[in-house]
Amino acid sequence: MTEPSDREKIVPKNDKKAEKERQKAEKKALKEKKKQAKREKQRKLLFPANRKGKHVMHLMNFLRFLFYPVHFLVYPYKLYGNKKIGLGAYIYFGNHYCIWDIFYPARTTGEGIHYLMKESLLRVPVVGFLARRVGAIPAMRDGTDVRTLMDAMKVLKNGEKLSMFPEGTRNKVSDEEFLPFHGGAALLAIKTKTPVIPFVLCNRPKLFHVTHVVFGEPMELSEYYDRKLTQADYDEADEKLKNRLYELRAEHRKMLANKKRKKKEKTAK
Repeated sequence: MTEPSDREKIVPKNDKKAEKERQKAEKKALKEKKKQAKREKQRKLLFPANRKGKHVMHLMNFLRFLFYPVHFLVYPYKLYGNKKIGLGAYIYFGNHYCIWDIFYPARTTGEGIHYLMKESLLRVPVVGFLARRVGAIPAMRDGTDVRTLMDAMKVLKNGEKLSMFPEGTRNKVSDEEFLPFHGGAALLAIKTKTPVIPFVLCNRPKLFHVTHVVFGEPMELSEYYDRKLTQADYDEADEKLKNRLYELRAEHRKMLANKKRKKKEKTAK
C-alpha cells in the first residue's frame, strides 16, 4: 500500500474546519432570526382611535412629559406658522439636523406619530425597544424598500400621522443647502390622498441658542390623484415638496429681516 500524499492528509482537516465554520454561521443566522422574531413581536404598528377619534400613544405621551423640558432647556426653540395640527392622517415632511428634530412635529399634536427610522437603530437595545413600542417604521437609507411603503400606507389609511426626514440622515454638511432628498413622500401622499405638513428648521440647532422652526399649511397633491402616474410625475411632486421647504425658510428670514429693520427705524426716530 502506498502512503497518502501530504495534500491528501490536509484535505480532511480543511473539510472539518469548513464544516465547523458552516455550523457556526448557521447558529449565528438562527440566533439573529430569533432576535428578529422577538423584535417583530414587540413591534406595534397600528393604534386604534378612541371615542374622540384620537390615536393616542401612551408611551409617546410619557416620553413627551419626560423629555420636553430637557429638550427646551438644552435646545430652546420657537415654532411659527401652522403650530396646531388637527386629528387624522398627515405626513410631516422636514429637514434634519439632529436627533432632537423628532420633537418639533410632536409639539403640534397630542396624537401619536409614526417616525420612519433607520432599520439599524431599531436594533439598538433601549432605543430600539422604545421605538418599536411607539410604532416606528424601519426603513432602509434609500427609503425605497417595499415593506416600508406598505407599513407607512397602513398607518396613513388607519388615520394616523407619519413623520419623515427625506434627507435620510442628519445634515452635517451645510446650513443653507439640504442634502439630496430621497423620494417616497409624494408617492405616499398621492396613493393615500394624505395632506403633507411641510416644516423647516431655519437654523441649525445649537446648545442654548434658539432654533426657529416654521410649519406650513397642509399641502394636498390633489392634481395627481386618480391618475396613472409615471416616475417623472412622482419626482415632480417630490420636487414641489422640497421647494416648499426652501420657500418657507426664505419667507421666514424675510419676515425677521423686516422686523429687525423696523425696530432699527423706530430706535432711530
